[in-house]
Amino acid sequence: MSTKPADQTAHWLSPDEERAWRAFRHMVAAVQAGTARDLVEVGLSEPDYEVLSTLSERPRHTSSLREQAAKMNWSRSRLSRHATRMEERGLLRREPDPADGRGCFLVLTEHGLDTLATAAPAHVASVRHHFIDRLTSEDLAALEDIARKVQGPRD
Repeated sequence: MSTKPADQTAHWLSPDEERAWRAFRHMVAAVQAGTARDLVEVGLSEPDYEVLSTLSERPRHTSSLREQAAKMNWSRSRLSRHATRMEERGLLRREPDPADGRGCFLVLTEHGLDTLATAAPAHVASVRHHFIDRLTSEDLAALEDIARKVQGPRD
């Protein structure tokens, strides 16, 4: 909580802006809740799936902890803790990084690849059900444009 006094000159949201903001937040929460619920049915969490799927895209299914955390927009400590839990389940393993004595590589195991191969069709069906199939191609193009604007550099 901030100890600074409230800024009396804040540029408050207009009713239209507030409705749009709340609609966005509710949409993201609803889609995430639906896909998370569906992933649990195949024995994975959303973070598990994200780690597995992003590692599967890397050469030799390997990434340094540092690169993987950056790709996922996670802190290294968060990814390290999560990787420990995944390692205990045999989904990945760690290997030392000879270039970084404090770092390591995350390597997807055969069990991790098999788990991803089993989960991926169900996950894609879930994404379609909770998101893609509810939108037109025009909606998807507009959403992609909006995402690019929001994620792009700010002047």
